[in-house]
Amino acid sequence: QSESQAVVGRVGESTVLGCDLLDAHEARPPLYVIEWVRFGFVLPIFIKFGLYSPRVDPEYIGRVRIEEGASLRIDLLRAEDQGWYECRVLFLDRHSADADFQNGTWIHLTVNAPPTFLETPPAFVEVQDQDTLSLTCTAVGNPQPVVIWKRSNLAVQSGDAVQVRNGTLSIAAVERASAGTYTCHASSKEGTITHTTRVLVQGPPVIVVPPQNVTVNVSQDAFLACQAEAYPGNLTYTWFQGSSNVFHLSHLQTRVRILVDGSLLLQRTTPDDAGKYTCIPSNGLWKPPSASAFITVLYPAEVTTMLPETHLPKGMQGVIRCPTRANPPLLSVSWMRDGRPLQLDKLPGWSVRPDGSIIIAMGNDDVLGAYTCTPYNSYGTAGESRPTHVLLKDPPAFTVRPKEEYFQEVGRELVIPCAAHGDPPPTVTWLKVGAAALGNQLSPPGGLVKEQHGVWECTATNQVASVSTTTSVHVLGTSPHAVTNVSVLPLLLAANISWEPGFDGGYFQRFSVWYTPLVKHLPRPHHGWVSLSVPVGAQHLLVKNLQPDMSYQFSVLAQNKLGSGPFSQIVTSVPRGFPMTTVPPEPPAMTMRIFLSPPQALTANET
Repeated sequence: QSESQAVVGRVGESTVLGCDLLDAHEARPPLYVIEWVRFGFVLPIFIKFGLYSPRVDPEYIGRVRIEEGASLRIDLLRAEDQGWYECRVLFLDRHSADADFQNGTWIHLTVNAPPTFLETPPAFVEVQDQDTLSLTCTAVGNPQPVVIWKRSNLAVQSGDAVQVRNGTLSIAAVERASAGTYTCHASSKEGTITHTTRVLVQGPPVIVVPPQNVTVNVSQDAFLACQAEAYPGNLTYTWFQGSSNVFHLSHLQTRVRILVDGSLLLQRTTPDDAGKYTCIPSNGLWKPPSASAFITVLYPAEVTTMLPETHLPKGMQGVIRCPTRANPPLLSVSWMRDGRPLQLDKLPGWSVRPDGSIIIAMGNDDVLGAYTCTPYNSYGTAGESRPTHVLLKDPPAFTVRPKEEYFQEVGRELVIPCAAHGDPPPTVTWLKVGAAALGNQLSPPGGLVKEQHGVWECTATNQVASVSTTTSVHVLGTSPHAVTNVSVLPLLLAANISWEPGFDGGYFQRFSVWYTPLVKHLPRPHHGWVSLSVPVGAQHLLVKNLQPDMSYQFSVLAQNKLGSGPFSQIVTSVPRGFPMTTVPPEPPAMTMRIFLSPPQALTANET
């Protein structure tokens, strides 16, 4: 047999599988039987005998016929028609066993097909921010098409964030920037097909145009931009002044508008409108972002609320206030008393604060009258204040004062009396000197604690004045308190440490001095600390045998029979070393010639 042949066709078109076993002049029925077999099929796909209708495999019905002798024409080619074919002819008029049946040459039919998608992702894919995304695109054809993904007409390459393999595009953690249009391209020499998928990333809004600080003159409109992007795009914008919704503030409700694009329009600004404004866009997903800007309102200086009456304490320092606000800042305040300008330079003991308030050193009848103030800044003034009538009143007075000092055991209750009267009645409060205002009640539940040892101040306050008195509270039965005012005097290879003892807790206390050198490049923070006992009754100690030019840290610890108190504050010092003495070099030997001028005005006596 001859070598195999190859025939190439295309899907949907026609092709002829040639067979030269039967000449055209021999094609006279019914002297032969024509068969076409296909490799892999049990029965021939086509059998033709005489004038009878051919027997055709169901896959080929209506698509095959004989032409030009025994050649087989296949119409409407399919991709699955590709394979090996052979023609066979059985001659019925030949009596030779070798000549009655002949096989043709095997023919390989290749059916080329343009790319066709077997699997594609949906046209629209929604994915949440930070979730994974996988887009699979599978195509077939002959030859096998190459599948690539493109975005913005650029091929998507594998990297840290994106992987492309066997037609599948994978994103491990989707971001807002991952949103867009992705196109799958399946290409071969038979053509190219594409499929487009739009990826929509669900997530909270992203502010693309944040608000910017703005400065306006009073009564002008203020505009703050705020634009956001998000999917889903059901954006709602909320604006806050400080921590309050702008629509919940009475002074803003009628003058504020939120535009369609999220911007804020504030009409006819007033001084109260100045402040921080925050834009919060939301689409209901996760925590919305925010962006803030400040509105600055410029206006002339004005008086806010001048009280109808101002009470000054008799015999004490008093203040007549001019409550103002101004932007730009306040420059000056002028005062009038009883309709006449107030000349402070002619009133001894009277002065003006930077905020325009009048300080009066001693309240007496000279202060009585009706006062008005007019504030000024670089924009001018909004006008004169209403009058405030200055009246003299007695300051609060203590009716019960605490003793100078109190001693009480720790854990026991201590009640210290303090009462005052006045008009209006004063409020009496206790505060530990040097402590925060809160959490310092003098008799807490459970009794006294060590931390309440110290100086306490009782204050009586009303609208006229505040007066105070102090007492010392000694909490007994505790460990010592920390020493104070630790000082270190550097000496020659030594240091003298001194301090002031703290309260002993009601028991005899002793002291010890702790010190350590500071050495650079140590794997530990410092060497172990060395402690030295202090002689009884002493408040200083000389530490000897120190290294010169080396930093040392010093601290003092107090102890009594109940234990140790806290270490004092650490003080760092460097002991002095021996002074460096240098011998000056001897001057080099030099030969000097001294030239004298001739003598003048000589006198001589003859002898």
